Parts: sequence; C-alpha cells; structure tokens
Amino acid sequence: MKLDPVDLWVLGLYFGVILFLGFYFSRKNTNTEEYFVGGRSFPGWAIGLSLVGTSISSITFLAYPGDAYKTAWLRFLPNLMLPVALIIAAYFFLPIFRRKKTTSAYEFLEDRFGPSVRVYGAVAFMIAQLVRLSTILYLLALLVHELTGLDHVTCIVLSGMFVSIYTIIGGIDAVIWTDVLQTFVLVAGGVMCLYVIIDLLPNGFSDVFSIAETHGKLAFAELKDGELSAVSWDLSLLNKTGSMMLILGVTSWLTEYSSNQNTVQRYCAAKSEEEARKGMLICGLSSLPIWAFYMFLGTALFAFYQVFPSSEAAMMLSGEQKAEQILPYFVLSELPPGLVGLVLAAALAAAMSSLDSSINAISTVSIVDIYRRHLQPNKADKHYLRVAWFVAVVVSCFMIAGAIYINQAETKTLQDTATILASLLGGGLLGLYLIGFFSKKGGVKSAWAGIAVTLIFTAWTISDKNGWLPEFMSMPFDAYYATLIGNVIMFVVIYFTASFVFDKPDNKVA
Repeated sequence: MKLDPVDLWVLGLYFGVILFLGFYFSRKNTNTEEYFVGGRSFPGWAIGLSLVGTSISSITFLAYPGDAYKTAWLRFLPNLMLPVALIIAAYFFLPIFRRKKTTSAYEFLEDRFGPSVRVYGAVAFMIAQLVRLSTILYLLALLVHELTGLDHVTCIVLSGMFVSIYTIIGGIDAVIWTDVLQTFVLVAGGVMCLYVIIDLLPNGFSDVFSIAETHGKLAFAELKDGELSAVSWDLSLLNKTGSMMLILGVTSWLTEYSSNQNTVQRYCAAKSEEEARKGMLICGLSSLPIWAFYMFLGTALFAFYQVFPSSEAAMMLSGEQKAEQILPYFVLSELPPGLVGLVLAAALAAAMSSLDSSINAISTVSIVDIYRRHLQPNKADKHYLRVAWFVAVVVSCFMIAGAIYINQAETKTLQDTATILASLLGGGLLGLYLIGFFSKKGGVKSAWAGIAVTLIFTAWTISDKNGWLPEFMSMPFDAYYATLIGNVIMFVVIYFTASFVFDKPDNKVA
C-alpha cells in the first residue's frame, strides 16, 4: 500500500519530534544517576503517563480491539484489579524502594535474601525482556511492512535502529518524555477511529449498543464452539471464571508493581515519594479508561461490519484470519488521509513506548545489579555510563536479531525455547517479593529452596502444555492459573523451610 502524502507528513512529524527529544535529552546524560533515573526529578503526572505508555504495547493496541471484536470483554476483567494493586503498591511497596535511593528493583532482593538472589531476579528480568523486545519489534515491523511494502527484514532493522537511537542517547529522560507524548498520540489515534465509525453508522452510538447487546458483545464471556458463553463466578482452578480472573488480575498487577524494573525505575525517578504516589494514581485513573476505550473500539468495529459487511472482516470474525488485524484493516480501508497517518503513529507509539522502556531497563539492571556490583566495582562513574551505552547497543542488536529470527524461522522452536526460559526464571517472583516485604521469615537458603521448587513446578506445567508428559502426569488444574499457583508455592516453600528446615536468617530489612 502507498500512503497519501498527508499521512507521510504526519508520520514524519511524529518521528521527527521523537528523535528531537532523544538528542535534546542526550545533553543531560553526564552521569549514571541522570541516565538511569533522570536525577530523580520527574513530576508525578509525567511518571503516571509514562507508566501508561509503557504498559500499552503494540500487542495491547491490536489485541484489545481484536478480542472485543471476535469475542467479548473477558480480557478486560483482570484490569479491574489495577486500583487494588496500585493502593497496595503505593503504601507498602513504594516506601521500601524509595527508602534507600534504589535504582533497581533487585537491590531489595540482596538486602533481604543476599546477592545471589539479587542476581537471579536481575537475570530473570533481562531474559524475559529480551524475548518481549524481539516479539514486539517483529509485530511492529509487520505493520511497517504493510505501510511501506519494504521487505520484513528491512522493516525490522529500520524500526529497531530508530527506537534504539533515541533510547540510547537520551536515557531515561528521553524514555519517559517520549512515553508521555506517545500516550497522547495513542489516545488520539483511537478516538479518531471511533469518531469515524460513529459518523458512518446510520444511528451512531445507538447502533453500536443495540448490535452489541443483541450479540452479547458487552458481556464477560468467552467463545466456546463458536458461541459466546458468559463465564461463571465460581472459585475454581478447573476453568476460567469471573472471580478467578479477578484474582489473576491482582496477581499480575502486584507482580508488575513489585518486581518489574520498568515500573520500579519510575518510582525511583520521581522527585519525591509523594510525586511517585501521584504518578501511580494518574496511571490508574488513565489506564482503565484507555483500556476500556480500546475494548469498546473493538465492539464498535463489530457493529460497523455488521452494518457494512466485508469478506475480510468476516474471516477475522470466523478465525480464518487473525482478529488482531481488524483495526489495521479498518484504518487502511476506511479512514481519510491524515487520519490514517495519525492512527498509524498511534500504533507505532504503542510499540515504541514498550521497546524504549525495556532497552533502558535492561541497561540499568545489567550495570547496577551485575557489572558494578560484581564484575567491576569501584570504577569511575563515567566508566559505568559508557558501559551502559554499550549494553544498550548490544541489547538493541539482540532485539533486532531476535525479531529477524522470528520472521524467518519456519518453526518457532528457538522462540518457544526463549519464551519457556523466561517463564521458568520469572515464575514465582511475586511470592518472593511478598514474603520479603511482609515477613521476616526466610534467608538465602530458604529463598533458593523456594526458587528451586517453583522452577520444578513451572517446568512441569510447561511440559504438560506442550504435550511432553504422559497422561497420568497432566495438570489437575487449568494451565491459565499456573502463574498464580507458582507464586503461592514460592511463598509457602520459603516460609516453611525458614520455619522448620534452615536456621533463622539475619535479615537486613523487614
């Protein structure tokens, strides 16, 4: 497809502003304190909008409308627990991270369980983020390919290099301020899509609601045998229920706000604990409406293509094509010039706000938790800053190489292996942090006992999901709840072994 010159101007303006911000903030990056946490000087509103931008990737941008278009609103249910997690994090987790001028989320693990556990947390995070980076860049390149007609590898390289340049030179300042801009672009792009849908429908919003109600598209329901079926609200580990989805939401968001460097780094970058807490409030007040809006956009797309049928849209509804393609399809086929460029900028913003955060976070963790702590302590700060730039370059190269591999691989063996490794190492981290935050039980021995048992449990669930185990060893619960159970196992094993097996630890923090 060839874009209209107006769309090219809109995209060019967007890219130009992002690149300008990267070079503008590069002047400030004269030490690691500035490069990693921006001198701890950010206002709460910027922290909040940055958190929103980071949490919304290209996967979310495409998946939410696609899921609401094909099914209903079940995917949105766990998000309702974000306010609960934010309140807990703001008054229990945040003070602990701010107390010692923390830079990395994993410094706490050393204070609580020892240096080896800190390294484990840091390595688990970096592996998971490298997998995420390659996947998001690959999805971003697919969109760029559709727009430009360039081959996939060229799209991957160009997209990856652009994100890497402003992230590497601009540091956390560029990451946070571009995230703020990208959040506004993301919202504006979605609003324009909904506006066009409502304008084209004969009865506007009333058509959306009447058609959605007729087809059960606004319910918390899942697709079974081609029919939408409302979920029950029982407490059960055997199938998806509304109550269990809410519990999963709490688990997911507590993990995000306790052990994810992308989030904790923003706690540390705020000018004060009060501003950090304000940022979390803004994040909660902004994220839920934005996510709900993109779910509703998918519902509106369903209504639109009921009124104006399309063979391509029908195939996305039936599963012959991926439902995640519905929003790009609508944008490219229905929007006028100018608006196409804006929405495409929003899609690119969704991807880049995740990529830049992860590149900077990996660079931070590798220096703070591993290189400066264990490999080259007591060097000049300039040395660590130069190594941080080098690490960011290496991470960017891995990201581009990984995306190219995903694109070219006839099978997804390596990708699956990397994903499995990330799942293995990251399992149970919330349980580890919770016992560290709320209990004096547990030291390095009990922590490693919990990690070992959780690794075994996670390996079992992954093996079962891939069909590698005999029938009698299959999971007696829905695989959807494996992460939840893994966190419980981590907490219980550490507490039990600390109480009955190992000596009472000498903890530095409560």
